[in-house]
Amino acid sequence: MGNSAKGIVERPRTTCAQGGALATLSSLPDVIAISHAAEGCAGNLAGSIGNLSGYNGEGYCGGTQIPSSAVRERNVVFGGTDRLRQEIKSAQELLEAKLFVVVTGCMTEIIGDDVQAVVEEFADAETPVIGVNTPSFEGDAYSGYERVLEGVFNSYVPVSDEKDPKLVNIFGLIPNFDPSYRGDLEEIKRILEGLGLRVNTFFTPDQTFENILSASKASLNIHFSRVWGVDFEKKFEDKHGTPSWITDLPIGAVQTTAFLRELSEHIDIDKELLEKVIASEEERYYNYFIKTLDLVINSQFFYYGATVTNSNYAIPLAKFLKGELGWKVDDVFVTDLLTKPRARKFEEAFKASETPGELIRESDTKQIAWALNKRHARNQGQRYFDQHGPLYIVGSSLEKYAAQDIGALYFALSYPVSNRVITYRGYSGYNGGLNLLTDLITVPVSGR
Repeated sequence: MGNSAKGIVERPRTTCAQGGALATLSSLPDVIAISHAAEGCAGNLAGSIGNLSGYNGEGYCGGTQIPSSAVRERNVVFGGTDRLRQEIKSAQELLEAKLFVVVTGCMTEIIGDDVQAVVEEFADAETPVIGVNTPSFEGDAYSGYERVLEGVFNSYVPVSDEKDPKLVNIFGLIPNFDPSYRGDLEEIKRILEGLGLRVNTFFTPDQTFENILSASKASLNIHFSRVWGVDFEKKFEDKHGTPSWITDLPIGAVQTTAFLRELSEHIDIDKELLEKVIASEEERYYNYFIKTLDLVINSQFFYYGATVTNSNYAIPLAKFLKGELGWKVDDVFVTDLLTKPRARKFEEAFKASETPGELIRESDTKQIAWALNKRHARNQGQRYFDQHGPLYIVGSSLEKYAAQDIGALYFALSYPVSNRVITYRGYSGYNGGLNLLTDLITVPVSGR
């Protein structure tokens, strides 16, 4: 089952390209987006960006506070560059930032506003201004993320001949559209710092604008996405000379230990320190894990698993459910809208990593529910019935009703997440594996 040829997607799990761009920029330190789009575009996107990502919020000049040229009918006829020029001037006067990034919407792209020409007028402005074209008819939120990376890190960040042998950049997790991105990044940073590395996460609260500027000094880019931002990484290496390692976000002890040992093949890490850190982390992890496992075994909390996530989480989540919880993973739904080349690339990674379950590419919520119903039908009183149950769906808030229809448990961790608040909680690494174990098993015991 594939989604590349579908013309309509019911209840999509993404926004337009500008939504992804605004989410990304709002998470970068001291960077402010300026929306050059129709009146209300940025404000309408605020709900999708913040509320549906575990209520991640807005931040300074994010969400409904994003500066906007707010073009109207008159600007459609005569052009909106004057409005953009005025908005940039106002932002320079009123807002505190170290970089302004103009992102475009459908209307201003259709009427052909020359954003780059306007941006160049502010070459001598107190705060630098760059422009990134993000028309929705050329991509969705994931495309917006890619375009912002290209504009900020490959166009704005200066080239540096100096390389820090212990500095790494982390890319690949999409702010808000990977709802646990902050917690995931913080856990990876915590572990890598224990190995003596310095880490640019860019999107966590501890980062500053200096982290952005230092990106070109890194000796390695760790990229946690098989399909999104891969072309950006190639261009980054061509311009800045920093190689990239494309891999999966590790969840739990098994994957994280394998990740760290493979990392040592890409950057210089003291092998004795590496094994010491792994031993310490695993001892702590399994001390907690085994105690909770007593509850899992005694209460028979073993399930058939179905995952419904974007491509960033699909592989590591399915491997965690089978490899560490011992569940039988039947279905791995990947909800990204992938082109044929991207889909082929992900399918190859899925197969090469020996991910359990059948890969099903589907973005339409109704089709996902229909497929789950068909593949996990309930017993209607038949004497002989091969039921794949009890079933546990790990997906988004959109799977709530599908789970109710087939009597399955469910937990939401993939966009959109609207039924719980996510602050710093993540699922990567050793601590993330414990978080995921805790959250998943809390569901069957919460009714006791």
